Amino acid sequence: MNSKDTYQFNKLKSAVISKFLEKHSASSDVKNWNGDDIGLFQEDLFSEVKAKVSEKWFYTYFKNEASKLPRIDMLNLLSSYTGFENWNAFKSAHISEEKNKKKRTFLWPVIFIPIAIIFLVTMNSKNEFTFCFQDDLNTKIVSELDIKILQDNQSPLYFKTDSVGCFNYKTEKDKITFVVSSPYYKTDTIIRSIDRNEHYRIKLKSDDYALILKYYTSGNVKDWSSHKQKIENIIHDDARIYRHYHKNMGVEIYSKKEFVRLLTIPTSSLDRIRILNKDFDYNKNQIITLHFIVD
Repeated sequence: MNSKDTYQFNKLKSAVISKFLEKHSASSDVKNWNGDDIGLFQEDLFSEVKAKVSEKWFYTYFKNEASKLPRIDMLNLLSSYTGFENWNAFKSAHISEEKNKKKRTFLWPVIFIPIAIIFLVTMNSKNEFTFCFQDDLNTKIVSELDIKILQDNQSPLYFKTDSVGCFNYKTEKDKITFVVSSPYYKTDTIIRSIDRNEHYRIKLKSDDYALILKYYTSGNVKDWSSHKQKIENIIHDDARIYRHYHKNMGVEIYSKKEFVRLLTIPTSSLDRIRILNKDFDYNKNQIITLHFIVD
């Protein structure tokens, strides 16, 4: 985004957050919002403009710094949520404010250089943590992992690993505590200090049952009767199975029999099944709770 787009979109985000906080209690800093706060915002947006944004979209454009503007239809919806007819109307209302801001920029060397120096010193004092993840075989994990940073007396912060399987975080503290989770790896709580040279490389334990299920759901099998029996063996008879739909359109509950039938009929949808979450009964070595979606 160019500087003009960045300025206008940041103004829109501020207006959206202010609108939401008129009726709801949450942090004024959207980066501190947790999953419940995001869910309330999704419902409030739907009640006002009859549209929703996904949690992934919210992380991309609100909790993180976006590299480009959202689609124009989303900009129009958010502008409507703040009381404007559309995105163009919102921008027009803030053009004069932006021009005034530019007129004041010539004063910044005199006024803000001392402040900038202090700010740079503060920035340089921050510790930068970088983490990359490996599996049991020392192979880099490039699939997306969920990161939850735990903070003292504050709500946790939520992030995801990037396209190369790494995660970067800056903080004034010299120690970081976070929880890393994924449908195919065991959840682990990590504590690292900045003075440890090996803090950047973390090994996760594979969740064997989840990986087996992923293999079976791929549909790339020849013996479908054997395929069906293997799936039945790893799923508990009383398992609670939930199918989620995109854009928060609802959840459908499956019985074990229905789910096994879905996975053992060779259709094109098999390779689009994605496991979101699961729980195991390790005494019986079976899945007892499963959440999935068809992309």
